[in-house]
Amino acid sequence: MIYNVLEYGAIGDGKKNDAAAIQAAVDACSQAGGGRVLLPGGHIYNSGSILLKSNVDFHLEMGAILKASDDLKDYYPLANGGEIVAHESGLPSYLNSEYNGRPFHAFLYGYDQVNVAITGFGTIDANEKMFYGDNSGYHIEGSYYPRVPLMLLEKFEHLTIQNVTLKNCAFWTVHLVGCNDVLIEGIRLINNLQMANSDGIDPDHCTNVRIIGCHIECGDDAIVLKNSGDYNQYGPCENILISDCTLISTSAAIKFGTEGECDFRNILVKNCSISRSNRGISIQIRDGGNVENVVFSNLTIETRRFSHEWWGRAEPICITCHDRKPGVKAGKIRNIRFENISCMGENGIFIRGSEGNLIEDVSFDHIHLTLKKYSRWEIEGYDIRPCQGEGLIKTRVSGIYVENAKDLQFEHMKIFVEESMKPYYKQDVTLVHTEDIMI
Repeated sequence: MIYNVLEYGAIGDGKKNDAAAIQAAVDACSQAGGGRVLLPGGHIYNSGSILLKSNVDFHLEMGAILKASDDLKDYYPLANGGEIVAHESGLPSYLNSEYNGRPFHAFLYGYDQVNVAITGFGTIDANEKMFYGDNSGYHIEGSYYPRVPLMLLEKFEHLTIQNVTLKNCAFWTVHLVGCNDVLIEGIRLINNLQMANSDGIDPDHCTNVRIIGCHIECGDDAIVLKNSGDYNQYGPCENILISDCTLISTSAAIKFGTEGECDFRNILVKNCSISRSNRGISIQIRDGGNVENVVFSNLTIETRRFSHEWWGRAEPICITCHDRKPGVKAGKIRNIRFENISCMGENGIFIRGSEGNLIEDVSFDHIHLTLKKYSRWEIEGYDIRPCQGEGLIKTRVSGIYVENAKDLQFEHMKIFVEESMKPYYKQDVTLVHTEDIMI
């Protein structure tokens, strides 16, 4: 059955707040046992928060735009009090990435629902401009932290997000918490490349997730697996497939962490193209969760620096493991496979464990690496943030840099250094405090 929001009182003129009418259609659809809530094309639906509910296909027709309200009072306050913490000028929006994962508000929200879909070729616009803070010209700091995610869906079973365009989010765009059986397919996610913290898709303590055939470009990480502190009851992030995606990021195109309170395991990443990114793949373990049983295959990765404010120094593959701070012991990284990967950019492969916590059992097979300078920024070594202190290792770069690791294997590796990179280049391989490295 179709539940047309216009028949429930929505105007769709881009001015009137249509949230009550849209919510009435969602409520009626769910209470009747399910169906499709339709946002017809040719309209802009200005709205505050919408609560998604079981057995509802929330469908945006081609030409329909659901746009987030300019007024924070229109957003549903979440269970942590709804207080807005003012941004302090001159300070970063967070310290050492210590975020428990729980924002104060959300645009599309739901808790403990079953059989929910967000579909159609329409657009959801999260209205990022209302959250602008300081702007360096390369990096826009948010006006406070954490800002409003476009979507926060917690404890959903059988969730589908297909074909929609999601854009202009000033924080994590698709934040999924404790969800099981998730299909995200064919979406376009377009955020401002200068906007801090505007992650693309964040599965957080989620299981059985498929992210297939999506195009994502955003400031901050494009697809990032997390295990945030406030949601530990949901357990590990596991059984994840990421495939056939095109990704652009001013941080990392694909990342694990840095919020990593539980394990990440049984993950496949394949057939993706990464371009214009500050990092390609980044595994950043700072908390107690482990990473194991992961395969990356058939990827192209193109990296370049994107100003000093973003984490990363154009590493196509970056694996780091160290304690977030004294008293917080980082987990292990082990059994990781990289196969058939072509990299081009302004840095090499960077692997750095910590004393007493070595990165172990990682293999690279058929890796083609070309170092070439693209950007206006200096090539100045490696970046291990978040950490205590500055977090930058200032040195000339190598094709492969490994520190505090064991049982690593490199086979069928080719490293090419173009003339533009030779002033910044040290050597093909740098090994520091390593054991059983085969190249």
